[in-house]
Amino acid sequence: MILSKRPDIERFLKSPDSRIRAAVIYGRDMGVVRDRGHELARKIARDPDDPFDVAQLTDGDLDADPGRLEAELSAQSLMGGRRLVRLRLTSDKVGPDKIAAEALGRHAAGELNPDAFLVVEAGALGRDSTLRKIAEKAEGAAVIPCYEDEPGDVARLARELLAKDNVGLNTDALALLVARLPKERGVARQELERLALYLGPGSGTTATPADLEDFFGVEPEASLADAAADAFGGRLADAQAGLRRAAQEGEAGPAAVRALGFHLGRLRRTLTLAKAGAGLQEAAKASGVFWKQEREFLRQARAWSLDDLDRLQPEVLAADKACKTTGSPDQLIAQRLALTIAGRARRLGL
Repeated sequence: MILSKRPDIERFLKSPDSRIRAAVIYGRDMGVVRDRGHELARKIARDPDDPFDVAQLTDGDLDADPGRLEAELSAQSLMGGRRLVRLRLTSDKVGPDKIAAEALGRHAAGELNPDAFLVVEAGALGRDSTLRKIAEKAEGAAVIPCYEDEPGDVARLARELLAKDNVGLNTDALALLVARLPKERGVARQELERLALYLGPGSGTTATPADLEDFFGVEPEASLADAAADAFGGRLADAQAGLRRAAQEGEAGPAAVRALGFHLGRLRRTLTLAKAGAGLQEAAKASGVFWKQEREFLRQARAWSLDDLDRLQPEVLAADKACKTTGSPDQLIAQRLALTIAGRARRLGL
């Protein structure tokens, strides 16, 4: 069963069909994939992080032990709840894809523990993916492709997340925010969390465009924004200098990684709009590019492709996660990510 329309997806996530034993959620925007996977997991298990009822696997686990997934799907719940197996595929290796496909096929047919539920969260599965092919044909499986958020999706996400902190935006401020936010959901969430802190959690503030001037105004001149632009432009020395300057200004590694992700999101949004028929300069403006940076940004947009950015995105997310680990060398992680980005930019001719 393929669920591609938003109403059908939302209906399934709120109340999964009892005949379905497995769901494959995939797409380029891993933020959307993660959100939907977690929402579904909460409906299946009382606690999605309970180690007794929930098994969490990665493609690395399947590489190390090809039989691990079927073993987890055959196991019974230790605490009496419904068994949940979550598999996250972050690479494009053929091996884990085939292993997951075989296990899903058997499980969807009821050959393993029929009361268990399998949730697979994956990147952009191509038409040649065995997992995707098997899941689309299996009667006991649901397939949910995830696409980049549209402006309406971003606006909805902003309203929901800000409301949790009892702050909000008026119509004009919301339109401004949507135009400036990156469309990659994971990065957008980070920016919205930062905005909630800026407005004051629990303050009941309803911000106007004027209230957001300082929030947005420093971004074009900020050391981290400059460092991100330098990295994507292939200027490693300048990027590293910008990161060091930002560190001296009190900006930690996670903020640096966020800035790199923010720049990636703007490039992706611009290229997506251009692919849909917009002029490149028009697409850059719609993505919130500051006019002083427009010339350099357009130079980068002509060199980078959506495929290049998609290959880079998992590394940005991994760096973001690593920076948030207690005791991690977050500045070093950010510098290493900038090195990776600048190196790829140089190979693209920048």
